[in-house]
Formats: sequence, C-alpha cells, structure tokens
Amino acid sequence: MGKFFKSRFFFVTVILALAVVIVPSVLSAMGLSNYVHSTLEMVAQPFQTAFTWLGDALGGFGAYFTAVEDLSAENEDLRQKLEAAEDQLYNARLLEEENAWLRDYLGLKRLHTDYRFEVASIIGRDAGNALTSFTLNRGALHGIELGMPVLTEVGIVGEVVEVGTTWCRAETLIETASSIGAYVERSAQSGIVSGSFDLALAGMCRMEYLPADADIRVGDRILTSGISSVYPAGLCVGEVTAVSLDPYSRTTVAEITPAVELDELKKVMILTGFSTYTE
Repeated sequence: MGKFFKSRFFFVTVILALAVVIVPSVLSAMGLSNYVHSTLEMVAQPFQTAFTWLGDALGGFGAYFTAVEDLSAENEDLRQKLEAAEDQLYNARLLEEENAWLRDYLGLKRLHTDYRFEVASIIGRDAGNALTSFTLNRGALHGIELGMPVLTEVGIVGEVVEVGTTWCRAETLIETASSIGAYVERSAQSGIVSGSFDLALAGMCRMEYLPADADIRVGDRILTSGISSVYPAGLCVGEVTAVSLDPYSRTTVAEITPAVELDELKKVMILTGFSTYTE
C-alpha cells in the first residue's frame, strides 16, 4: 500500500483532482465564473452529444423491433387468410370434380339403362413403370366378382382379377395377359386387342389378328365387339396411333392408345349388371 502512495500515478491523480477543485474556485473568486461555466460546457458537450446519439439510437432500435413485430403479425394474418382461401379453392375444385363425375356417371347410366354399376375408388397402384393393375375399395361384400369389367364414362379400363371381402384388384387393358374382342368403328374390321410388354411402358396396347389388307387407319376408333369377351359390345377401347405390317405373320398390327388416361384415374365404375362374365 505504501508503494501506491509514493507512486507517480498517485501524485498525478491528486494534482488533477486539486486542479479540478481549486481552479474553478479561484476563477470564480476572480469574477471569471462565466469562463468556468463555458469551459465546463465545452468539456461536457461531446459527452452530451454522445449520450443524445445513444438515446436516439436506442429509440430507433426500439421502433425498429416494434415495426418488425407488427410486420410479423401482419404476415401471419395474411398467411392464415391465404391458407383459408387455398382451402376454399381446393374444396371448390373437389366439388367441381365430384359434380363432373356424377354427371358422367348419370350420363352413362342413361345411355346404358340395362347396366348396373358399382362406383369404386382406387386405393392402391402397382409399383411398376406401367399402370397394369390397381386396387379398388369394393369387394365381395359389394357384390364384386371375378371378370367384372371396369370402365369409366370414356371407355374401358380393365377387368377384376382378384376379389377380397372389401377390396378387389383389377388389371388394365395394357396388361400383357389382357385380351379383348374389338372392331374398327369406321370399317367394322374385327381383331383382338391385347397387352404388350414394350407398349405397356408407353401406356399403350395393340390390335392383332388383322388381315394384311385390313381397312384400318391412324385415328380410327376401336370399340369392344362383345364376342368372347367380358365386355359388352360398343364400349370404346381407344384410338389407332400407328399401323404396320408384321413381316413374319403377314398380318396387320395396330398400336392403340387407350381412351381412358390410366395415370389420371381416381374413380372407376365396375359393371355388375352384365351377365356374360367369365369364371
């Protein structure tokens, strides 16, 4: 402690303290108090400026964070309103799709008054690149049997190949095992529509057993013939997109694009009122 009182720092501190106390007193006694006041104000001004700037800065930060909170609340309100609007739009679209489906369903029932249908939804699809089979939410409990045709208002989809209590599995017309008696609507040329592995990958099938001089063209519509088939006559199979001559069998082969867009299917109709199902 003794060393501190003898140090240079201690003496400088004492001298400055005395100067701060004595000099203003002497100047005031000499009538120079104005100079003292001015000097003190001059010394204090930078500190006052600094404190004023700091206060303004803190106030600005407070206003900024308040504005950010207000903006965040406004964004949350807008987000909730947008979600509500999107939900309304989604529900409106679902209702529109449902109404369109019902119109098509009723239209098909009016066109074929002798048919009975069971409406089914697709609940599972095969894992392959081509949609050759899918699972429906209707089964034996709903009167579904093997071989029943599956279709939409546009045309045929396939047939039921497996039945559970509350579900069934259907194979589409592009499955390689599929075989459908069909004819060309324009020329009445008949043949067999069957699945093909290479065409299935493109979502297509082919029409075979046509003579070399068969009257069939690109754009022709192909319909079911009702002969040796699970399908009644007159349902649309698809459209001819290519015609070629098989060099080995010397017969004409046509590539068919199905009328039904298989990848877009959500609901189908199982034809339960047609009496010539195969076992």
